[in-house]
Amino acid sequence: KQWYQRRVAITAGGFGRMSNTRYSLDSIEDTYVHLTNVAIQKTAPDYDPEKGCKWSLIQLRMYLLAKHGPEAVETLFRGMDDIFIKSLQSTQKIMINDKHCFELYGYDILIDETLKPWLLEINASPSLTASNQQDYDLKFKLLHDVLTIIDMEGKLTGKKEKSTDCDSALIPLL
Repeated sequence: KQWYQRRVAITAGGFGRMSNTRYSLDSIEDTYVHLTNVAIQKTAPDYDPEKGCKWSLIQLRMYLLAKHGPEAVETLFRGMDDIFIKSLQSTQKIMINDKHCFELYGYDILIDETLKPWLLEINASPSLTASNQQDYDLKFKLLHDVLTIIDMEGKLTGKKEKSTDCDSALIPLL
């Protein structure tokens, strides 16, 4: 069997999902406080579908930079990259090894009060259904990046002019 080197693309076009209701120990019984799943959040009485509960990673990074400073935020994002790489390395022996295949994964990462990232789950083939225009724009950009990386037109392989119209970083998975 021929082996093909796997490559991982970590896109800058992801998003952070927030709870619609501010967390408080005083309202521990309120399920809207704890769940960031849109299917649950959208049933909250004060949910605004146009506003949603998502920020682009750029918006999230800017907020965290203003609140915690560049060193803490860079440490957080390096920690998330480390989670992505290590989780994929731990499963690479059971991944399909075919140059004609790809997979899109969605990572649910909790960020605690010290900006430590915690892996909650990994979703294979995450939902690309959009709940509002901002969500549509985020997911459209993600799909654009995926199709650019797949390189069906040969732009990255040297057969055609190289494409730089992508916000993802390709990383060999060793």
